[in-house]
Amino acid sequence: MKNALVWLRRDLRLFDHAAMHHALASAGTVYVAFIFDRAILDALPAADRRVEFIHDTLAALAAELDAAGGHLIVRHDLAETAIPDLAAELAVDVVFANHDYEPAAMARDARVARSLRQAGRELRTFKDQVVFERDEVLTQAGQPFSVFTPYKNAWLRKLEADPSVLAPWSVEPGSARQPGRFAPGRSTLPSLADIGFERTNLHQLGIGNGLQLFDEFLGRIADYGAARDFPAVKGPSYLSLHLRFGTVSIRHLVRSVMTMAARGAAGAGGAVWLSELVWREFYMQILFHHPHVVDGAFKPAYDKIAWETGPAADELFAAWCEGRTGYALVDAAMLQINRTGYMHNRLRMVTASFLCKDLGIDWRRGEAYFALHLNDFDLAANNGGWQWASSSGCDAQPYFRIFNPVTQSQKFDPEGKFIKRYLPQLAGLSAREIHLPRNPIVEHDEARKRTLQRYEVVKK
Repeated sequence: MKNALVWLRRDLRLFDHAAMHHALASAGTVYVAFIFDRAILDALPAADRRVEFIHDTLAALAAELDAAGGHLIVRHDLAETAIPDLAAELAVDVVFANHDYEPAAMARDARVARSLRQAGRELRTFKDQVVFERDEVLTQAGQPFSVFTPYKNAWLRKLEADPSVLAPWSVEPGSARQPGRFAPGRSTLPSLADIGFERTNLHQLGIGNGLQLFDEFLGRIADYGAARDFPAVKGPSYLSLHLRFGTVSIRHLVRSVMTMAARGAAGAGGAVWLSELVWREFYMQILFHHPHVVDGAFKPAYDKIAWETGPAADELFAAWCEGRTGYALVDAAMLQINRTGYMHNRLRMVTASFLCKDLGIDWRRGEAYFALHLNDFDLAANNGGWQWASSSGCDAQPYFRIFNPVTQSQKFDPEGKFIKRYLPQLAGLSAREIHLPRNPIVEHDEARKRTLQRYEVVKK
């Protein structure tokens, strides 16, 4: 083919990129574009760190493309009409993109494909953001897994049987295997203001470069299993945002850890972190095979639960959102997400459990709050996490297992270091006193009894 267009979405990089690889191997001239999709952006607040992160990432991408003799085309429009229009404007034969697994995104892609087909063009998509997708890891009966551990075991067996899935998709314009070249031109990147957004505190948060963060994490990955649960400790990889927007390659991450493990350098932490990456793909295949989880419980019986509603419930929800519950760890965690757009994974479980099982509020309200505020918001992971905490999801914790916010605080922030970071007014308290509730909006023991009664409906 003469001309092709690579449509960037959740893959904001120029290395190890499946769609880019295939475009350069198939076309003489390759254009690269990103659409600030108004179908998504119009509902967001003007100060949204994710949009700023994408904008900054695109600026770096544009510089890379310019250096490679190409350019980046950026539009602020509805993607489902902008891509067919751009394909016509550039006279491209095929639009290349990488798979997305969210129901709304797949529906959008189907509409784009239909529009392109009507104009005699084609949309080709490829696996890129996961190691295994869709129907690649199934039970012996050929069905999707709904329990994590068997899925993980099957995932690992499949990887062992075919490690070539981790091979990088090279991007070598003008090479023998990829004779295509990037289309020359001038990159067009509108300002944040041009698309209706403004600067945030993103640059003060130490988001960092994804590859550099990963290299630094590899130096402490062996301790990940022990360190990951303590929010005051530098335990996580902090790569979730980069995985969400594809500024790192999942193949590179897994391949690097597997290589370290093979020579005994990854320790126990390496296996634990790899398991977390498998959880990510587990939730993606749950979303793909069971799209009803977007609006309802994975287990339909849990949709019968009568959650608290009305003005009193709204006040409780507001207190949770604003970090005014009276439970220090819960409040510090909510202040963390409000101020930074990040929340430690252990705290995501604690705060979610508190909302559903201490306050009796529908998990979907909390899910929506996280969706709006998390820098690394991913529908599959966010939905899966909230359904796990509310016991309504696949392989979720049993409904009668209810986190105690005080014991969680004592166990995972024993000296109150994390709490004091976000609640400096408690700095003078001892390690014992700081965990005790202050003017709590609910008594945990009483709330636990109400929750057990509330969940009785699932047994009927």
